[in-house]
Amino acid sequence: MTLNHPAMNKRQHKQEELRDACVREALAVIGESGVDSLSLREVARRLGVSHQAPYKHFASRDHILAEVVRRAFANFAEYLEARPRSEDADQDLASMGRAYLQYAHAHPLHYTLMFETRKPDPAQHPAMMEQAKHAFSLLATGLRRLPYRDAARPPELDALFVWSCLHGLASILKGQALDTIEMPQDLVQHAAPFVLGRIGAALGMPEPLAAQLPLNAPVRDDPQ
Repeated sequence: MTLNHPAMNKRQHKQEELRDACVREALAVIGESGVDSLSLREVARRLGVSHQAPYKHFASRDHILAEVVRRAFANFAEYLEARPRSEDADQDLASMGRAYLQYAHAHPLHYTLMFETRKPDPAQHPAMMEQAKHAFSLLATGLRRLPYRDAARPPELDALFVWSCLHGLASILKGQALDTIEMPQDLVQHAAPFVLGRIGAALGMPEPLAAQLPLNAPVRDDPQ
């Protein structure tokens, strides 16, 4: 029979707090100085703890980076799950597309970590990519629901196509390319609904149905 001693529980709670603090501080380091500046020693220095303290929870820099990335993907997948739902497959897929772009805009650091940063070896850190796989499966599942989609075509290929389009647009919108070419703001504001509409057309959506989609629905506030 195991007894929960108050002192033991308190120590465990403090260790969990330190682990979370290390992850938050690691994200802060990356945000301020880039991923190449991340080290367990720097995390310890910023937290005011001994240099060895983070090693109680993370065996190496790659281990803490893998946890930072894992949490970014978990937050991303949770946001996609929390999107406004619709029984209509087309509207639900459009809602997921908007959620993707909204998240990229609201969390540029998370987005960069997930899709534009060299990561630790997934084979050594399998938990890191579990939520990434889940997010991709949400997209593939949404595509399977489309009544006009060619069932002979693997939904994963359609999902890769949609992801490529959304990633490309998200990367352009969060960069400076549009400022460089001086694209008018009224066109920039129509970029997301236009691209989502073209994705629908490429997937085989009938034109009359595409015209009914609320692709320009308002963007929600900053996701949690």
